[in-house]
Amino acid sequence: MAQVTDHRGGVRSLSVPIPDNPLGHTLVYVVDTDRGPVLIDTGWDDPESWDTLTDGLTACGTSVTEIHGVVITHHHPDHHGLSGRVREASGAWIAMHAADTAVVRRTREAPAERWFAYMAAKLAAAGAPEEHIAPLRAAPPRALPGLSPALPDRDIVPGELLALPGRRLRAIWTPGHTPGHVCLHLEETHPARLPGHGRLFSGDHLLPGITPHIGLYEDPDDNRGALCSSETESSGEVTDPLGDYLDSLERVGRLAPAEVLPAHQHPFPDAAARVRELLTHHESRLTGLLALLAEPLTPWQLAERMEWNRPWDRIPYGSRNIAVSEAESHLRRLVKLGRAEAVTGSDPVTYVAV
Repeated sequence: MAQVTDHRGGVRSLSVPIPDNPLGHTLVYVVDTDRGPVLIDTGWDDPESWDTLTDGLTACGTSVTEIHGVVITHHHPDHHGLSGRVREASGAWIAMHAADTAVVRRTREAPAERWFAYMAAKLAAAGAPEEHIAPLRAAPPRALPGLSPALPDRDIVPGELLALPGRRLRAIWTPGHTPGHVCLHLEETHPARLPGHGRLFSGDHLLPGITPHIGLYEDPDDNRGALCSSETESSGEVTDPLGDYLDSLERVGRLAPAEVLPAHQHPFPDAAARVRELLTHHESRLTGLLALLAEPLTPWQLAERMEWNRPWDRIPYGSRNIAVSEAESHLRRLVKLGRAEAVTGSDPVTYVAV
């Protein structure tokens, strides 16, 4: 059965399970409007998740057929996965920031074998050992989970109010976790009169006890190398996801919402304090990486030496790929700040502190 929490003021949340994931579930928010309920995120595309979502809506006194719209904080499958099924059942519109819609579009268009080849080449460039890359090279072409996400039919425009009759929900662009991640500021008096400015649906941008993954913005058509490429900009300018995230954090902190309603874990007050903790965490991590880069290291070697929530030899295969991407995003930040540089002539490329 779905766990339903009433946050008052016409806002409830449903805990929708994520299969085989330590996060456990995604908090899908149900926001009442004058045209019917609107969902903020939908959960993973899985039969149990779908049943939980529909049962939860029934417990809220509505049904999936009554959904008026779906607002997606970002394109990841534990947030966007069930959007297509909701739209099929209800005729609801789906809204997403254009930068993440672009990711959805190229995910749908690139065949599975192209993704395998891209990931193998990316890991090789990062210095991954051949035994780690070999399964990707040998993988048969097949459909992968999350490679056919629903295309949104509305853009979320940063700074503008969404078209939710009877509500004031403003989009705040917060890139970093994904290029088009948005937080949603409910500009209405808190139902418990907590001090601050409304409530913030924070997606994965601001979580009470987790630091969200900051990796590189993936594009299988980008052949220019992990740290010398731009996945989202045709101008050729190198992207800086960690820099984007840190800037976005400060912007959210200045909003000073009375309460944060995240997509995982639990609601919490004092967004500014949590922002300060995360800024301190990333500065400490960058400083620690500079110490590791006293000797030249590939991104893979750096990831092996970084501090994670478990020893490297106990990190699962897929999570190692994510860890290397996170290491690369931090390397990219250090290079952009002039605190690290590539070692000329190294192959695979290594980096060293300046």
